[in-house]
Amino acid sequence: MSHSAQRLGVVAESAPGETRVAATPATVAQLVSLGYEVIVEKGAGGRSGFTDDAYARTGARIAGREETWDADVVLKVNAPSADETAALREGATLVSLIGPAANADLVDALARRPITVLAMDAVPRVSRAQSLDVLSSMANIAGYRAVIEAAHAFGRLFTGQVTAAGKVPPAKVLVAGAGVAGLAAIATATSLGAIVRATDPRPEVAEQVRSLGAEFLDVGVAQETSTDGYARETSRDYDRRAAEMYAEQAADVDIVITTALIPGRPAPRLLTAEHVARIRPGSVVVDMAAAQGGNVEGTRPGEAVVTENGVTIIGYTDLAGRLPAQASQLYGTNVVNLMKLLTPGMDGRLVLDFDDVVQRAMTVVRDGEKTWPPPPVPVSAAPAAPATPAAPVRGTAAAPSGRPPSPPGRRRHLVTAAVAAALFLLTAFSPNTLIEHVTVFVLSIVIGYYVIGNVHHALHTPLMSITNAISGIIVVGALLQIGQGDTVVAVLSFIAILLASINIVGGFAVTRRMLGMFTRS
Repeated sequence: MSHSAQRLGVVAESAPGETRVAATPATVAQLVSLGYEVIVEKGAGGRSGFTDDAYARTGARIAGREETWDADVVLKVNAPSADETAALREGATLVSLIGPAANADLVDALARRPITVLAMDAVPRVSRAQSLDVLSSMANIAGYRAVIEAAHAFGRLFTGQVTAAGKVPPAKVLVAGAGVAGLAAIATATSLGAIVRATDPRPEVAEQVRSLGAEFLDVGVAQETSTDGYARETSRDYDRRAAEMYAEQAADVDIVITTALIPGRPAPRLLTAEHVARIRPGSVVVDMAAAQGGNVEGTRPGEAVVTENGVTIIGYTDLAGRLPAQASQLYGTNVVNLMKLLTPGMDGRLVLDFDDVVQRAMTVVRDGEKTWPPPPVPVSAAPAAPATPAAPVRGTAAAPSGRPPSPPGRRRHLVTAAVAAALFLLTAFSPNTLIEHVTVFVLSIVIGYYVIGNVHHALHTPLMSITNAISGIIVVGALLQIGQGDTVVAVLSFIAILLASINIVGGFAVTRRMLGMFTRS
């Protein structure tokens, strides 16, 4: 087999209205550094604002459609059409969005060709795959753009103002779903000065919502936690209680942004026609799930419609594509991270490792064989299974008198007592100098523990922890030295105590002030 570099083709998108491209000039340079020969279809980046000359300057070769599709590895944003699938050469690898859970016919059609297909939207939700997660990248941009589109259609200020002409109240925004898109929408709306509320079936996201300055609305019905990192269908009890909450909020807010999606299923219906009828005239609803059927009754995919009561419902399906340069850059970066994973030798040769759960989960077709769905991948977001008492192992000695072994907490207390006794014996037979040093060491540990422990976890950085710990040690050491009778030592100790105390007190003051910036009165 030849060890020459494989050809990597960046093709132009054929989907109507698509403005993104699978690689930008910046990411092409990274692909070239991996050893690939990069071919970019003429005009592929035009709608994203990237010229052919810009690609050529970063090492790509500009070619026609036929040559680009004949590459060993083809990079694309949207799923290929039938004609595009036929244009792939035998043995080629296609990297693009596929939507395998919802497009079974497409996967079957791809499996009829002797090719390999990796779906960028099938990345497992594990920590080391975050850099490949296109869905999160695009959702982040879409959440931001949803607020911009809502602000444009709303036609009024988001922030409240008090002017000589009168008082302007801030807009009220409800975000349904606090995933990546929802959090981006929350951050954008709060930065514009709106009063933001958010809801989500997962109570663990409440802290993230509040950290962005929004109010979390808890439906009050517990839901089973997802085991794959993606959303799952809610219970009937939850849906009933949520519907009551949406009816109440619809009559009060000015803007509603819905983001609820379940992979492989139609979007859940959150707002009915009755809910929309309760919204005040002039208000705006942005349905970010319009492409999957919509969260809002009356949504038309790709359009903005106005209801009889004057509510604008925006169902745009290209929110990320409305920021094409940024979206293309993020998508291209996700692709580069994938290619780094697939090119372990940095030699321009793609190597697919099915023992890697990330690569296995993303591969929907391998050499003409359908490999979807993949084996389930447990993710860190899944709750740990409750521990069950282990059965006695045959051949091991039982505890005396049938008593259970000592619990871990008791053993920990015994170890602590043993260490304390050892320190006591050490100091009892040690010279005074060593006792002083041991005292400084123990007091430093105690003060450092309480100083660090009282820092709010939201600002608990390693730098702050080390700084406060060092300041605590300085204070203890200086207090012990200030009464030694030496004037120079006393002056230096006083200065050390003063500066370290200022550092500790000032650190807490700054922390409180920074946290106050995220607290809405």
